Amino acid sequence: MATEGKSIRVKIFGTEYPLRGESDDLTKKVASYVDEMINTIHNKIPEQPPLTVAVLSALNITEDLFKERENNQKVLAHAHLEINKMNEYLDKILE
Repeated sequence: MATEGKSIRVKIFGTEYPLRGESDDLTKKVASYVDEMINTIHNKIPEQPPLTVAVLSALNITEDLFKERENNQKVLAHAHLEINKMNEYLDKILE
């Protein structure tokens, strides 16, 4: 997230942070997502200390990332399979 340039201020779980990123809009979206996840978990288990809430949020966000990567791999594999079928079909037609 840290890159050269000016920083923007975002609020996550009640604390403001200066952040730098490639895109201010993306940085704001990411910070908003993290804030939303932390607040969701905190609302479910308000008795837990902030560090525990932050760690659980990080685990949930990482789980989401891994699921998306796995899904992307499946979509990509399916696309390659379909492309290969089309290539074989075109090869037969052009023979």
